[in-house]
Amino acid sequence: MADTNSKSSPEDILVGGQAVIEGVMMRTPRAYAVAVRRANGSIETKREPVKRLSDYWKPLSWVVIRGFAVLIQALILGLRTLNYSINISLLDLEENEKPKKTKKAKKESRILPVAIPMVLGFAMAIGLFILLPLWITSWLRGYVPAVHNWVVFNLVDGVIRVIFFLGYIILVSLMKDIRRVFQYHGAEHKVVHTWEAGEELTVENVRGKTTLHPRCGTSFLMFVMVVSIIVFSLFKFNGFWAIFLSRLVLIPVVSGLSYELIRLSAPRCRKGFFRLIVLPGLALQRITTKEPSDDQIEVSIRALQEALDLESIKAREAQTAA
Repeated sequence: MADTNSKSSPEDILVGGQAVIEGVMMRTPRAYAVAVRRANGSIETKREPVKRLSDYWKPLSWVVIRGFAVLIQALILGLRTLNYSINISLLDLEENEKPKKTKKAKKESRILPVAIPMVLGFAMAIGLFILLPLWITSWLRGYVPAVHNWVVFNLVDGVIRVIFFLGYIILVSLMKDIRRVFQYHGAEHKVVHTWEAGEELTVENVRGKTTLHPRCGTSFLMFVMVVSIIVFSLFKFNGFWAIFLSRLVLIPVVSGLSYELIRLSAPRCRKGFFRLIVLPGLALQRITTKEPSDDQIEVSIRALQEALDLESIKAREAQTAA
């Protein structure tokens, strides 16, 4: 393992990540790495270079547009790393229960079962957080005259959407397996804080950091909920399905604006107005992150070290090519 602390610094490398099944994925500008704890106690890792979508098409780096591009790439990368962590978990189960199959057969048999739930999950999210709140708000309009006002209509719709989102997070947090994912989520945040503080990536240094981080995906979703109320109010449509379709079409705009807002507020989250706007997201993270164990912190550190090591290699290659 290369000494990544001597080759790079928080000032020139922005890192982030996500929790996966029994592990963590860490992302740097040019690379990502995922580390998963095996049943035998070892840590399985995978790392690959990654390009921004704007490297393929320049307009994807423009303000607002880049936010939606980042979201799409994060979803793709999230699916890839989640699939990897599930494969490792299933491999452990197979090794304990029956003779090994070939690695190729395992890979082919698992991609489809993972992809289908992800597609169904996306459809469920649209139904639960867009379609159902819109239907309830439209139904209320027949009984509450004030809801006929377009601004009030979107405010009520947005409040219902937030209630559904909070309820979903709370219910999911009660699941035992999800609690472990939330612990790895907390480990990821602690390691990122340690890196941003310029400290050595050790369990001792990481342990004392907070599990809350202003650039978390949970905070991003809270921004999306609030920004959507404002954006949807600016475009008036008549008819239930016209309004619903407009919501879908405006998702790139909402996500892009939310990205810019969280990008602007994160470095200033301890000051005045910006402190206020990040508080709801940080409060929600008290549910979606839990205090990790030392072995979970080790996994998160390993993921970041692997990502930083590959980042350093790709940076040198880019300098040589230039």
